[in-house]
Amino acid sequence: MTGPPPGSRLTALLDAVLAIGTDLDPCGTLRRLVVGAVSLTGAASAVARTVRPGPDGRTEVRAGADPEGAGDRLRVPVRAGDEGFGELVLTGRPGGRPFTVEDEQLARVLAEQAGIALGNARLHEAARQRERWIEGTAAVTTALLAGEDAGADALTTVAERARRLADAAAGVVLQPAEEGGMEIVTVSTPDDPAGIVGTAIAPGAPVLTRLLGGEPVFLEDSATDPRMTTRVRHRYGPSMMLPLEADGRLIGTLALPRRRGERPYTDVERQLAVPFAAQAALALVLADAHRGRARLAVYEDRDRIARDLHDLVVQRLFATGMMLESTRRRTDAGDVGALLDRAVDDLRSTVREVRTAIIALRQPPADPPTGLRARVLREAAGAAVHLGSPPSTHFAGPVEHRVPDEVADRLVAALREALAAALRRPGTDRVRIVVDATATGPDGRAAVRLTVADDGTGTAYTWQEPL
Repeated sequence: MTGPPPGSRLTALLDAVLAIGTDLDPCGTLRRLVVGAVSLTGAASAVARTVRPGPDGRTEVRAGADPEGAGDRLRVPVRAGDEGFGELVLTGRPGGRPFTVEDEQLARVLAEQAGIALGNARLHEAARQRERWIEGTAAVTTALLAGEDAGADALTTVAERARRLADAAAGVVLQPAEEGGMEIVTVSTPDDPAGIVGTAIAPGAPVLTRLLGGEPVFLEDSATDPRMTTRVRHRYGPSMMLPLEADGRLIGTLALPRRRGERPYTDVERQLAVPFAAQAALALVLADAHRGRARLAVYEDRDRIARDLHDLVVQRLFATGMMLESTRRRTDAGDVGALLDRAVDDLRSTVREVRTAIIALRQPPADPPTGLRARVLREAAGAAVHLGSPPSTHFAGPVEHRVPDEVADRLVAALREALAAALRRPGTDRVRIVVDATATGPDGRAAVRLTVADDGTGTAYTWQEPL
């Protein structure tokens, strides 16, 4: 194989340089490099070897015959500035002719252009990784603070998202054990997780000392690293162990092991994983506080229900008793019948109110709120995070009994939008929420009315729907 005529070498070189710089895929860049080098120098074969993240840590692309065969060789580095990526090796020219100085210069130009392209590809990949980790961090924070997960489910959310972001074989969360050390409490893996949950790192283990000190630990091979003492370490190779620490308190450890023989974690991946763990720990703390506020709101609502129930029952039963007492003194049968009917109606209404209160009180505080009253209070508690104090919330009428589920869903959605709008308005410090199940619509039909008023601009939002 011979190279192009001298007069056309410059054009061929420009074409090759342009081709090399058009691809952000490292393999595509190397392929264009070896093809261009063979074409320009007339080499029988070429191979480009470069170290980059991959299954074996290296990438090799060949063109032409076996580059390890007989014939003279020309080696030039593939680099960009001070960073080396590998080398380009050209082998064999027709008739055993040696490579010329011009051949070497052409090869160096192509190799340098390939180095620049590989550097750009690496920067592009690092930017993509940063974007993915940032999006993953935001998704975890949003999921936890939205109350979609609680307890162990929250830890599973963190482990699953981290596993996918790190391309790990498993996402594992360890927490301090009662007898000391740390114990695996949550695992996310596409493989069989049998035997992983409950595995512990014994007290005094070298890796535990660093984790308890809030330092991340990076392992090249979990199976052979003497710092690892767990019974499942033989399953994994490269690993990151990241402390879940917030406000100086260690919640646990996030471990992201890869399978044995897989590529090690890069510096970029390590740098991105550490802040992810820190943000996830903060989100777990805030989510736990949010759940605590929600439970407190339920307890406060129960206390209010108890007070209202006491006042309502005592007042109505006392009034009914007085009515019946006065009935004994009447002789007009017509009046007695009307009074008895009224007394029966009052008793039935009281029974309905008591039944509604009992249903609300039977709901466990740790369960997600299902009744309209509890759902409204939950939305109010969420707004309290931004306001600094919970909104004033009032209910009129038997909201649990009168408002159908589908209407309740639309009311809660309207409340959510109204609260978001109120929080966006400048100067909003206090918000008042009123849910009135005794309202009447313009057509005279029974309705439920929602009113949300704030002190920012004095704006009041009203939503109403027939029952």
